[in-house]
Amino acid sequence: MKTAVPSWSPGAVGAPPSERGSVTRSTLPAKPTLKTVFDDRRGAAAHRAALRAFTLIEIMVVVAIMGLIMAMGVPSILASMKKDGMRKAVSDLQDCCSQARAEAIMQNRTVSLVFHPLEKSFGVDGGGNGASANKVSSSVLPNGIDFAMLDINLMDFGASDVCRARFFPDGTSDEMTIVFHGRDQWKKITLEFSTGIPSVSEVNQ
Repeated sequence: MKTAVPSWSPGAVGAPPSERGSVTRSTLPAKPTLKTVFDDRRGAAAHRAALRAFTLIEIMVVVAIMGLIMAMGVPSILASMKKDGMRKAVSDLQDCCSQARAEAIMQNRTVSLVFHPLEKSFGVDGGGNGASANKVSSSVLPNGIDFAMLDINLMDFGASDVCRARFFPDGTSDEMTIVFHGRDQWKKITLEFSTGIPSVSEVNQ
């Protein structure tokens, strides 16, 4: 009876010394060096950065869209900021009333808001000595805007050369009602005598 002789692969654990053979350095995995580790990490970081970054075409598309939006929005913004026509007339009258009232209170004296209906102009008497830099103290109605009504203390001064609405040191004023008319626009400005503060409303035709 023959005994089976086990076969051993070279270098196998448990193989007889005569059959183990020699394991050369070339059969072992290469030990990573510090430079290899750094290169691998640098390559991975560059790959991640490339995935997160925008291409030049994408940036140009975004810039073009932003420019288009700004070009469409700027004219409307400028138009809304610009005072013209009825808006300017109402705003200027409110500014003049505010200036006259503030001056009367601060200087403890009666200050008049002077109107020249035939010339379509008005302004704080004395030019508004305490005028604020961002408010007007006198104005002329824009083209196309007229006085449709100018009542002070229930008296009609629409056809007068000059008339005055007075503001007093205690914050009160004369009672005044003004209606501006321009094309199909109508605006009513009422000066409440107990507060001296103007309010704006629509005119019911």
